[in-house]
Amino acid sequence: MTAIKHALQRDIFTPNDERLLSIVNVCKAGKKKRNCFLCATVTTERPVQVNVVKVKKSDKGDFYKRQTAWALRDLAVVDAKDAVKESPEFDLHFDRVYKWVASSTVEKNTFISCIWKLNQRYLRKKIDFINVSSQLLEESVPSGENQSVAGGDEEAVDEYQELNAREEQDIEIMMEGCEYAISNAEAFAERLSRELQVLDGANIQSIMASEKQVNILMKLLDEALKEVDQIELKLSSYEEMLQSVKEQMDQISESNHLIHLSNTNNVKLLSEIEFLVNHMDLAKGHIKALQEGDLTSSRGIEACTNAADALLQCMNVALRPGHDMLQAVKQQQQRFSDLREQFARRLASHLNSVFVQQGHDQSSTLVQHSVELTLPNHHPFHRDLLRYAKLMEWLKNTDYAKYEGLTKNYMDYLSRLYEREIKDFFEVAKIKMTGTTREGKKFGLHGSSGKLTGSTSSLNKLSVQSSGNRRSQSSSLLDMGNMSASDLDVADRTKFDKIFEQVLSELEPLCLAEQDFISKFFKLQQHQSTSATATSEAEDTDGGTSSRSHPPGVPQPVSSEKDMIRQMMTRIFRCIEPELNNLIALGDKIDSFNSLYMLVKMSHHVWTAQNVDPASFLSTTLGNVLVTVKRNFDKCISNQMKQMDEVKISKKSKVGILPFVAEFEEFAALAESIFRSAERRGDLDKAYIKLIRAVFVSVEKVANESQKTPRDVVMMENFHHIFATLSRLKISCLEAEKKEAKQKYTDHLQAYVIYSLGQPLEKLNHFFEGVEARVAQGVREEEVSYQLAFNKQELRKVIKEYPGKEVKKGLDNLYKKVDKHLCEEENLLQVVWHSMQDEFIRQYKHFEGLIARCYPGSGITMEFTIQDILDYCSSIAQSH
Repeated sequence: MTAIKHALQRDIFTPNDERLLSIVNVCKAGKKKRNCFLCATVTTERPVQVNVVKVKKSDKGDFYKRQTAWALRDLAVVDAKDAVKESPEFDLHFDRVYKWVASSTVEKNTFISCIWKLNQRYLRKKIDFINVSSQLLEESVPSGENQSVAGGDEEAVDEYQELNAREEQDIEIMMEGCEYAISNAEAFAERLSRELQVLDGANIQSIMASEKQVNILMKLLDEALKEVDQIELKLSSYEEMLQSVKEQMDQISESNHLIHLSNTNNVKLLSEIEFLVNHMDLAKGHIKALQEGDLTSSRGIEACTNAADALLQCMNVALRPGHDMLQAVKQQQQRFSDLREQFARRLASHLNSVFVQQGHDQSSTLVQHSVELTLPNHHPFHRDLLRYAKLMEWLKNTDYAKYEGLTKNYMDYLSRLYEREIKDFFEVAKIKMTGTTREGKKFGLHGSSGKLTGSTSSLNKLSVQSSGNRRSQSSSLLDMGNMSASDLDVADRTKFDKIFEQVLSELEPLCLAEQDFISKFFKLQQHQSTSATATSEAEDTDGGTSSRSHPPGVPQPVSSEKDMIRQMMTRIFRCIEPELNNLIALGDKIDSFNSLYMLVKMSHHVWTAQNVDPASFLSTTLGNVLVTVKRNFDKCISNQMKQMDEVKISKKSKVGILPFVAEFEEFAALAESIFRSAERRGDLDKAYIKLIRAVFVSVEKVANESQKTPRDVVMMENFHHIFATLSRLKISCLEAEKKEAKQKYTDHLQAYVIYSLGQPLEKLNHFFEGVEARVAQGVREEEVSYQLAFNKQELRKVIKEYPGKEVKKGLDNLYKKVDKHLCEEENLLQVVWHSMQDEFIRQYKHFEGLIARCYPGSGITMEFTIQDILDYCSSIAQSH
């Protein structure tokens, strides 16, 4: 084993700067026994690394090779299997468990003991040694060959110390003296010993020589200590002197601090006094302006405004803590309050006088506007009052109760003034609408009150009269409302339209100007929110505003100021909506078609007002009136539909164009001219749909009830008229109805032609009906001539009964009959006659075709030709 150990050290570990400390011959447990060696090694370089190396013999020769190496620090457990019983088996736990069987128990124990020592010396790591005898883990291990080798190696490792650079240099110098030829080691050692003794003697002599110097040094140290004591005494005396100076400096410092504190307090006191004087001192000129200032002149108003602003600044100054406890400050505040109360009372009294004077001044101008359709201009009054706008804002911020009182007084005075102006204005409008006073009485206007007292007249029913072959229709159309529309011409309606537009055009700037003035004068914001509702809130019965529930003396929040403007406008112009409704009722009473004009005009003005401010009084009021106009318009449409249901026709005269069909044409033409550029087109389109469907139903109803005129003629003429009307007016929402009217006209034209033409060649028609019946029963067409009842002789006999004269006579009678059925207004006679001509030719060609197929080669033909038919029809049409 020793030889193997030296061989492994030489061949494997020395080249790697490693020293082999212990070796054990092992093989793996449970497999085919292949021997190898486990070696415990350490590196020769610092820091020392300890490894467990597996070495095995090469298969190709007798040399050994290094197979696997594990660092000892990776070893976790050493398991000797049995601590009492001798066993060569043991396990090493690295990254996994390695099971080994040693060649002898002694080698195993020696190897485990070496591992334990290396762990204790180099790693100090907790490696678990289990099932290992305690004797193996002691410092001294039983002697043995391998143990002695290992122990000697360990001692060598402990005793060995590497030479430093100084020692190495001294050895080299000494070796140079011998010229590197040391033949006798003992002589060399004796030489070194002698030199060492000489060196030791020199050292001892040097020490003895230095004792004198030490004594001198000690003496110098004693003298230095004495000097230090003297310095300490001087420092103590200096310290006593400085202590008195320190006390004097402390007194001076405390005195300076008190002086600085006093100066600081004086500066702060001066600052507080300057603050109070600068912010709470009102100039004498301002006080005089507040007490005696002229509120009638522009200069006096400006002086009062500046004084009021200065007073407000003094009152609203943010006092610092403790100021309100000063008696002078309390007195100044009380003085400011007295000035504010005195000036607020004087300002409110003056403005109330201005409001009253305005009512008297405007009343004197009503006379010149009584004959003109114009409203008085309030701009001068607004211009004069706007001079007080800043003072009103001051009053609103300082004394809200007086501000609220002025607001109520303004509404009371102005509401009475505007009520007189607006009622007179509407009175003039009604007179202009109805013409003279006598005509006004016919519509229920009595005196100058302008109130409608007439009742709705009953609906007129139209009857159709007949005289011979000419149609005589009543000249009056169906009543579209309370009186006949035929009594008024286009000029009358245009006049009404202009008057109504002028009324709205006069009211709109009046309301906008007043609303703008209220916003500016009373300092109310009117455009802070777009989410306000478009309907006005109901005004209080006593004329109060919502500010009654607001705490007195506190300005209203922004969200309620817009409501306050609307309520003030509602209070001031409370008569506008009733007067507009009365005017609308009068217009509807004059002519129900006026609702079309009013709907367009009112829609336009509502649209304009909502674009400016959807929640304004004007927008809300016009919106409410628009609802009334829309109801009248719907009522007009409903009346027309009701009159269609109630129409009666004469049993003795032909019908012609029904009255409600002509009235629909009049209504549509008028509506299209009125609504050409209107914003509210949807209402008209809905009315169109209702009316046209009612017209269709009523036309069919009248056609079914007609006794004098054939049903198809009534349907054909009226639907042709409807189709022509819709084609001319090009109403986009009635395209489907236009197509339907055309289809009905075409269908009933064809039905009437077939019905009226009937069988002009009756016997010939019966003859060929029999021929077609035989063919339908299965008889071949060329064999029909062999039938006894349908032979050639019978055919010639029937044809001879219809010579050209008879045909022309029958057509002439037919023309006269059609002429009696049709009306002159629609001018459909030639259209119907041409259709009959085409139908007769179609029957003629049908007979000719049957003769050619059923009687081939017979040479049988009709007594007249197609050209003869054309000549007959043309001649008859020209003769009539």
